[in-house]
Amino acid sequence: MRISAAQRTGNENRIRAAMDRLLRGEIPPGGKCDVKTLPCEAGVDRTALYGTRPYTHLREEFERRLQALQQAGEIPDPREAQIIRLKAENAKLKERLAQAEDEVDELTDFRTQALARLAAQHAEIIRLRGTAEGASRVSRLPAPRTTVIGSCS
Repeated sequence: MRISAAQRTGNENRIRAAMDRLLRGEIPPGGKCDVKTLPCEAGVDRTALYGTRPYTHLREEFERRLQALQQAGEIPDPREAQIIRLKAENAKLKERLAQAEDEVDELTDFRTQALARLAAQHAEIIRLRGTAEGASRVSRLPAPRTTVIGSCS
């Protein structure tokens, strides 16, 4: 079925208006800022935007404008912006988690080494005490006296 020039102009105007709304971030519920939502918003057949159909140039214009916005750092679809923000946040959190795991590994290694050193030192002290008790020339010093200092009243 052929459409008249007036109908074609009306469709183009509706597609351009829908394009402007989507690129401003006015996304309908359940839609996105994409070529699938564009014809739904404009009330035209989706196939009219593809191949050698009459509105292919409008789809290409929409894709160019969307890409230009994205390259400029603007994301008209708030959900897309949220996804990008959450992905960046997720990457930061993964990095922090990796750093924390590395730190835990380092501290665990340090703790293991410290315990090994303490055990070796304890064994050496036990050995030296045993050697000291067996040697006749070593005498033990008397225990220090505790003196009570008078309290001030």
